[in-house]
Amino acid sequence: MDNYLAFFTLLGSILALGFALLQAKKVLKFDEGNERMIKLSGSIREGAMAYLTRQYKILIIFFVGMFVVLSIMAFFKLLTPFVPFAFITGGFFSGLSGFVGMNIATRANARTANACQEGLNKGLRVAFSAGSVMGFTVVGLGLLDISIWYLLLKMVFHLNLSDLTTTMLTFGMGASSMALFARVGGGIYTKAADVGADLVGKVEAGIPEDDPRNPAVIADNVGDNVGDVAGMGADLYESYVGSILSSCALGVIAFENSAALQVSAVAIPMAMAAIGVVASIFCTFLVKTGESIDQATLLKALRRGTNTSAISIAVIAFPLVYFVFGMEYIGLYFAIIAGLIAGVLIGFFTEYFTSDTYKPTQKLAGQSETGAATIIIGGVSLGMVSVAAPIVIIAICVMLAYGLAGGFSNGALGLYGIALAAVGMLSTLGITLATDAYGPIADNAGGIAEMAGLDPEVRRRTDALDSLGNTTAATGKGFAIGSAALTALALIASYVSKVQQIGGDSIKLDMSVMNPAVLVGIFIGASLPFIFAAMTMDSVGKAAQSIVVEVRRQFHEIKGLMEGEADPDYTKCVDLCTKASLHEMISPTVLAIVTPIVVGLVLGYNGVIGLLAGATATGFLLAIFMANSGGAWDNAKKYIEAGHFGGKGSDAHKAGVVGDTVGDPFKDTSGPSINILIKLLSMVSIVFAGLVVTFHIF
Repeated sequence: MDNYLAFFTLLGSILALGFALLQAKKVLKFDEGNERMIKLSGSIREGAMAYLTRQYKILIIFFVGMFVVLSIMAFFKLLTPFVPFAFITGGFFSGLSGFVGMNIATRANARTANACQEGLNKGLRVAFSAGSVMGFTVVGLGLLDISIWYLLLKMVFHLNLSDLTTTMLTFGMGASSMALFARVGGGIYTKAADVGADLVGKVEAGIPEDDPRNPAVIADNVGDNVGDVAGMGADLYESYVGSILSSCALGVIAFENSAALQVSAVAIPMAMAAIGVVASIFCTFLVKTGESIDQATLLKALRRGTNTSAISIAVIAFPLVYFVFGMEYIGLYFAIIAGLIAGVLIGFFTEYFTSDTYKPTQKLAGQSETGAATIIIGGVSLGMVSVAAPIVIIAICVMLAYGLAGGFSNGALGLYGIALAAVGMLSTLGITLATDAYGPIADNAGGIAEMAGLDPEVRRRTDALDSLGNTTAATGKGFAIGSAALTALALIASYVSKVQQIGGDSIKLDMSVMNPAVLVGIFIGASLPFIFAAMTMDSVGKAAQSIVVEVRRQFHEIKGLMEGEADPDYTKCVDLCTKASLHEMISPTVLAIVTPIVVGLVLGYNGVIGLLAGATATGFLLAIFMANSGGAWDNAKKYIEAGHFGGKGSDAHKAGVVGDTVGDPFKDTSGPSINILIKLLSMVSIVFAGLVVTFHIF
């Protein structure tokens, strides 16, 4: 059965990648528009590819170095010899998913703008189809990586399920490392360019957004792709495979007394993922709209696809669990349903707090009438309040998944139920990510429409799609952060199991807060997301300063620029953003990798457990706060630009732009990076567990 299962998962990956290829071909058949649009799209693509090329050169050095370190540990029997290679493949597929998504996104932007000349629905279809390429590439490569490793370790090296799933879990460290580099580096790039372009262009010079006279406008559009597409693809790849692999590992632990049930426990998450591919493909065809630019109508179009896919999974999961486990363990089905419902609810509340169709963001926009200070205060307050609903939802989900799976009589089974809840939440990632990835494409389309001088009605349509994209992006971040919390809990349990497996009877677990090692670990872990966020925010600030200075210089020194008689030097801003982001992305990532190793060597495995618990709790809250504040500030600005509170050019609009520039690194750099941080900490801890058990001080 387990071999059939792996081939079924492999089939699901081929189906997802095949659909992604068909969608890519569909997008490329659309017309790019006039010569000016083609040139602008080419400049954006060239800048994005140049950034990724330079980033990957740096990452090759990092991955080679880590491969050597892991190989040395394997030589001394602190790891299995498969781990270094699993680490490399995890990082490779994570980076590849972002690269493929960005490649199609930079080819779809002009096509989306051109399609919007014919109608809103056609523009939505082009952008959404391009987003689908990203969504199904991530899912397809994730399942391909899992199925290849499963077949290799099972059929070639004949590992038992316990060793197999533990080994597979470790390639999540490679995926998480790549994701963090991609998210942090891309986030710094995109927000430095965005902040620099907005502050000097819109606030100081008073020119429209995406005006071709702004020297940072191409860098801004490049940033949308390297941060919001390539970075997001790598991010959600590691979220997806992490949730599947952690549940497989915990399932083997939960049924350690029955080899047959262990196979069943591994079957459920892998089969769920493959079935999710089919449901997501079907539901992409349900996403369509009319010509109304009303946000509620557009949201309904996207909800129709995502909600139908969630319902499909809920229906299919029951016979799956029943035929694999029988009625004795049917509670596992309800654990999956708990995750699905939690994901939908987190998405709804994220939408409520960030969409300008609801009162919170509309009220925030109104606070711009009294200046930038009040809209910033209001945005911080909105973000803080918005964490209440997700934390309650996750808390209820954890308790339900644990209890319904049978955790109160068998704790390991309850933890498996929590891991399955994360799988349920991410089972429809193909279409969920498609609704997220289409946003940056629509944003780029608006910029091209503005710079190419298309009819104002085209910009109105692209702005409507872009505003919706901000909401779906915030919803996608909510899914990612929510699943990160559940996956992190499962990974902590996997770490405990790994420590016990390595140390045997010598292990003395004491996870009480009365244990000073645990208490100190909690404090260190709780502080990490704040330190990490501070480092990434500071990096955006430094990079943005260089862009502000450069844009001011060009406005001052290039004669005829403001009159439209001379062209700005776009390349200079692109180069500045590239250098700054690649330099600044290193320190936060090193912090995430080094901290659990150092804490483990000093405080021991009990201290590491405290570290992981503290980082998960505060990281989840801080990530939700930052993502929702940033999304609300962005849509508040767009609500003003739609004609409310004075519209474009008003004092309220200028205050809204300032709020948006503060929110940009909140929602696109620091916030989404934190959910990777809390999982990477767990992954690093699991990989280096042998080192910590052998050499810790306390």
